[in-house]
Amino acid sequence: MAAYVGVYLARLEMPWVKSLKEKRALVRPVIERVRARFPVSAARLDGLDAHGWETVGFVIISNDPKAAERVLREVAAFLAENGVYRVGEEHLEVVHWDTDEPRLLL
Repeated sequence: MAAYVGVYLARLEMPWVKSLKEKRALVRPVIERVRARFPVSAARLDGLDAHGWETVGFVIISNDPKAAERVLREVAAFLAENGVYRVGEEHLEVVHWDTDEPRLLL
């Protein structure tokens, strides 16, 4: 059996933000709307202590690589259209995971 893990990372840029509280108030609601709308897990990954930017990540696991990629592209579009930030660097990847191959789980 095969599984596919899709990952989408985006750097959200907000150079006008003056406080971490203000940035959190911009980023957190959009992440919550993405989680409610799409079957993905989400996390704030980097830049948590920076005022002007933050990196967020979204993950999906599926038995269909095209479906995983489609969902993550929809997340990317939603993120770009529904925030008062600029989406800077982006990375989207879908990786094949062979579930029949034994792995050491840590």
